[in-house]
Amino acid sequence: MPDFLASAVDVLASAPILTVFLVIGVGTAVGQIPFGPIRFGAAGALFVGLAVGALDPRLGENLTLLRSLGLGLFCYTVGIGAGNTFFRNLRRHLPLMALCVLALVLAGGAGAVYAHLTGISPAMDAGAYAGALTSPVLDSAIEAAGNQEPAVGYALAYPVGVAVAILIVALVIGREWPGRRDPRPASADGLAATSVLLLRTVALSELEAFQRNRIRISYLERDGATRVISPDEELLPGDKVVIVGAPAALEDAIHELGTGYDRCLAKDRTVVDYRRLTVSSTRVAGRTIGELDMHGRFQGVITRVRRGDLDLLANDDLVLELGDRVLAVVPSGDLERAADYFGDSEKSIAQIDAFSVGVGMALGALAGLAAIPLPGGITLRLGVAAGPLVVGMVLGRLGRTGPFIWQLPHAANSTIRQLGLLFFLAAIGLASGQDFAASAFSTTGLAVGGLAALIVAVSAAVLLTGARRVGLSAPRAAGGLAGLVGQPAILAFALSKRDDERVEAGYATLFALAIIVKIVMVQVLVVV
Repeated sequence: MPDFLASAVDVLASAPILTVFLVIGVGTAVGQIPFGPIRFGAAGALFVGLAVGALDPRLGENLTLLRSLGLGLFCYTVGIGAGNTFFRNLRRHLPLMALCVLALVLAGGAGAVYAHLTGISPAMDAGAYAGALTSPVLDSAIEAAGNQEPAVGYALAYPVGVAVAILIVALVIGREWPGRRDPRPASADGLAATSVLLLRTVALSELEAFQRNRIRISYLERDGATRVISPDEELLPGDKVVIVGAPAALEDAIHELGTGYDRCLAKDRTVVDYRRLTVSSTRVAGRTIGELDMHGRFQGVITRVRRGDLDLLANDDLVLELGDRVLAVVPSGDLERAADYFGDSEKSIAQIDAFSVGVGMALGALAGLAAIPLPGGITLRLGVAAGPLVVGMVLGRLGRTGPFIWQLPHAANSTIRQLGLLFFLAAIGLASGQDFAASAFSTTGLAVGGLAALIVAVSAAVLLTGARRVGLSAPRAAGGLAGLVGQPAILAFALSKRDDERVEAGYATLFALAIIVKIVMVQVLVVV
């Protein structure tokens, strides 16, 4: 090693924080370089970490805490963000969960056959299984094997698993196959507003689209006077209303109510006004729109909720989160009072509730430590990944407990998630660099690389084919594959290609379940 490089390595070894952030910075830049149809994104930190870690074993030392912290934060924020959607649609997820178990068992069996034919030891096969599926269950494989051989298989298989899985997701995420059991959410098609002239008498209590929360109605003009509509209103011929919803729902509503009206009722703001209000008040966050009773409180209505880059229809059962921007339609004199009620402060949501995050993460870490004995002498631990994920999903579903708000502002959630992901990938890359470099280009290394590709390919084939057959959408299937593989960078890549809530829901559905199955599988593979 040249003297200048040796000096640079000495500096990096003496300053771990410098090393980690250098890997994150360079890795992020590398992740933006296109390789054919894909960019590795955050996974670039893993590959740069492997290259830097291969220079000197000191660079990968004492990073266990950082790796665990990064993975725990990532999984907790994913759980918080996806928990409500997951539990609301649990019945829909059961087929995907069954496919996940089948895919992991078949992939393990195929890998064991391949390992036997190529002379790969069972211990290394178990490590490669954990690495190809980028799972934090390596410790279970090492404990079962009684040596460090699984760690070598893990280091060799990990980057192959990431690359193959990202490539498969890139091929799948944009597909539009029939998803009869998994319709597109309203946010996927966008929302629009239109004015309608009533041609017949219609009671809102009998209007199916309104009762099923497919549309929202705000303005009502009757006999030249404009006001906000009441939830129990009976619409009369000649009334004019403003309807908000997905384009298909709007077409159906216009056909059912009357005809389109070419004058925008919302232009006249003297009697009824509207504004985007930021949810920054703890009185509002964690509650459903129905619980707010906007009509009883302000004689108003909420029609849309802006969350991140998504515009959501304001269903009565939608739980509001800190940082949401609601479109409130209220009498003009009540607009400022409504703003005070919601908080409407960007500065307030820039701060997170450290107590809630601390308690939530502590509960997640505690859940990860719990030991569950299984038949055959196998002990199941959720670990630092699945523990925070499961607890985050439960808290995300609860939204709030008394005065405690478990939800995070969308922007804060995204920031913490990204930092956690980068810390995890940089740490694991630096720690695995030496083992990877020692075996990467040997005969064993090539064989393990092939094994990793086979495991991911079999898992993906079973899961994606099955998901399509049972009527699940491509976005949910792609998110499910990211959860099955267990790699945060794959989820980040999928979301960068398609900002669809079904991607995160699919990931959260399978992540914890997949870890449980993989913990059992690696211990079985060691003794096969």
